[in-house]
Amino acid sequence: MDQTPDEARTGEQASEASETGASQRIRVLLVDDQALLRESFRRLLELEGDGIEVVGTAGDGLEALVQVERLARAGRAPDVVLMDMRMPRMDGVQATAALRERFPAVRVLVLTTFDDEDLIVDGLRAGAQGYLLKDVTADELVDAIRAVHRGETRLQPAVTAKLVARVTRSTQPPAAGTPASPAPTEAPGQPPSRGEPARPPLPARTVGMPIDELTEREREILRYIARGDNNREIGETLFITEGTVKNHVSSILSKLGLRDRTQAALWAREHGLA
Repeated sequence: MDQTPDEARTGEQASEASETGASQRIRVLLVDDQALLRESFRRLLELEGDGIEVVGTAGDGLEALVQVERLARAGRAPDVVLMDMRMPRMDGVQATAALRERFPAVRVLVLTTFDDEDLIVDGLRAGAQGYLLKDVTADELVDAIRAVHRGETRLQPAVTAKLVARVTRSTQPPAAGTPASPAPTEAPGQPPSRGEPARPPLPARTVGMPIDELTEREREILRYIARGDNNREIGETLFITEGTVKNHVSSILSKLGLRDRTQAALWAREHGLA
C-alpha cells in the first residue's frame, strides 16, 4: 500500500532523528590487557551507557593506536579512549602520549587498578583528561566518560587525594636543622644545569595570586573542586544549575591562570582553601 504524504514525512522525520541520535553518540574504545575485563566493560556500557557506543577494543597500547588509525580512516574515530595503565608492549602512559600527539581530538580517560602517585602524575602529564580506578560504579564511569567528552577533567576523589598529598609533601618546609638548598644560579628562563632534571613551569599567575580576586561563590566552588566533586554534584549541593557551576569554574580558571580542574584542586590546597 502506498504511503500518504503525511506518512512519508513522518517516516523521513523518524529516519532523520535516528541518524542525528547516532551521530551524537559518544564513541568509546576500550583498552585493557585482560580480555574478560574488556568484555565486561563493553557489556556494562552497552547496558548502562545511554548514548555511548563501544566502537572497538584493544589489548595494549600498540593495538590501541592501530585501532584508532583504522577507525579514523573509516570516519569513526573514538571520542574517548578508556585506557588501562600497565600493559604489555606499550603501556598506558606511552599510548596516551602517542594518541594525544597523533589524534589530538581523541580524549583519554584512564581506568585502572593502579593508584600509584607517580603513575597518576605520568598519566596526566601524558595528556589524560581523567583518572579513575576500577572500583568506580557504573554510573560514575558513564558520567566520567560524558564529562571527558565535554572537555572536562574528571578525577576520582581517591586520586585527587593522592595528588593533594603529593603536593603537600613537596611544599612542606624542611625540618629544623636541615640545611636549606642553595639557590639556583641559572638566570630566569635558562635551562637547568647538566644532570639536573628540568622542572615544569608553574601555572601562570598562581604564585602570589591574591585570593580576594575570587568572589565568595567562586571560593566556595573551588573548595568543592578540591574535594573532588563534579559540576553536577556541586550544583546539587549549592542549589544552582550545572551550567552556572560550569561558568563559575571557567571564571576561576581564567582568574587564576590555570588550565584545568586538577590544577585548580592543587591550587586550592596550596592556598588553604581545602
